[in-house]
Order: sequence, then C-alpha cells, then structure tokens
Amino acid sequence: MNLHAMAAMYRFELARTWRTLFQSIISPVITTSLYFVVFGAAIGSRIAEIDGISYGSFIVPGLVMLSLLTQSVSNASFGIYFPKFTGTIYELLSAPVSYFEIVLAYVGAAATKSIILGLIILATAGLFVPLQVAHPVWMIGFLVLTAVTFSLLGFIIGIWADNFEKIQLVPLLIITPMTFLGGSFYSIKMLPPVWQTISLFNPVVYLISGFRWSFYGNADVSVGVSLGVTMMFLVAFLAIVAWIFKTGYRLKT
Repeated sequence: MNLHAMAAMYRFELARTWRTLFQSIISPVITTSLYFVVFGAAIGSRIAEIDGISYGSFIVPGLVMLSLLTQSVSNASFGIYFPKFTGTIYELLSAPVSYFEIVLAYVGAAATKSIILGLIILATAGLFVPLQVAHPVWMIGFLVLTAVTFSLLGFIIGIWADNFEKIQLVPLLIITPMTFLGGSFYSIKMLPPVWQTISLFNPVVYLISGFRWSFYGNADVSVGVSLGVTMMFLVAFLAIVAWIFKTGYRLKT
C-alpha cells in the first residue's frame, strides 16, 4: 500500500478546508445556530417536551445529522469532481496508486472534515441547550459511519456529475428534504399512523433515530435496525464505487 501517496492526497483535500474556511466550517455552523434560534426559541416555547426531552435538546441530533449528511456529500463530490474538471484525474489514475488508495484518501478526507464539523456543531449546541450523551461510543460510531457512508455517496456523485449544477442537485433536492422529513425536528411517533408508515420508507429516519438514541436512549425505530440500514447503504455505495473503477465509468472518457 502506497501510504505516502495516500497521505499526500489526504492532506491536500484537508488543506482545501482551510482555504475555504468560511464555506466549509463557519457557514454551516452559523446556519445551524440559526436553526437553534428559530426552532429552539420560537417553536420550542410551544412544545415543552418530546419523550421527556426538552425540544431544544431533542433537535440537536437531527441538526447535526442534517449538516453531516449534506457536508459529507458536498465535500466528497467537489473533491473528486475538480480533478475531472481540470483534467488532472488522468495523472491520478496513471500514478502508482490503487483505486482503493484513491477512494480511501478522498473519502477519508471528506469524512474527516464532516466529523470535525459535526463535533463543532455539537459544541455550539451546548451553548444553547443542555446536552447529554447516554452512549458516547455509539454516538461517535454513528457519526463516523454516517460520514463515511455519505462521503462515498458524494464520491459517486462527483464522478457521475459533468457540471457544477449536478453536484448540487442531490444534496439540495434529495438529501436536505429527506432529512427534514426524516424526524430532524420531530418524532415520527407524533404523526398519524399512515404517515408513520410512509416515513419508514425514508432511509434518513433510521440514521437520525439511531443517532438520537445514542444521546437520549430514545428512538423511533430499533437501534439495531438503524445500524443495519446504515451498513446496508455503506455496502451498496462500496459496490457502486468498485463498479465505477472496474468499468472506468466517466473516468476514462
């Protein structure tokens, strides 16, 4: 394994975070803080508790997951799209590094940036509402697993996209709405039975439910099911990435 090459690609991608600090870190933190102000203060004053948890604290896992999903996809998609856009992807493909090492470096860097952002948002949330983490190991586990899984999705999108509009298409029109409808700001148990059933077809419900369980021990669905769905996505995205490099889909043309 070419560790030197992997480290170089990994450091290069992380360095891009500091070059775009406002867009990568500051902007998502400010946006999340506004969510706390609007939802925590305005709506929280009308909803005392959900499952024995104050509303402001209840929405923290959902807000972290919202930023984690969108930033993981965006970071990874932009990271691999720019080499395609500038033509340097061919130098990367001809270098003495394996496809596995390329994916590990790019996805690892994107996931690292998303995890750092998620931890910063958690720290910021502690300034607004009281936080408790009942299962810290599971919380970190869900955080890392989700970041890696959706960084893989972003990597796939970055290879598939042939313009900047397509890169933004999935995060804005698919990931964000699914997160809002996946129980970020409410428990699906509050919905009528029919809508509860429909919500279970939204995969983001399982991600948010498992992550919220790690904080408060309460979940809309079993934590085992949440973990299983996340692993299923991870395996599926790994299979797609393997197929892309095997066939050269949008890499060699």
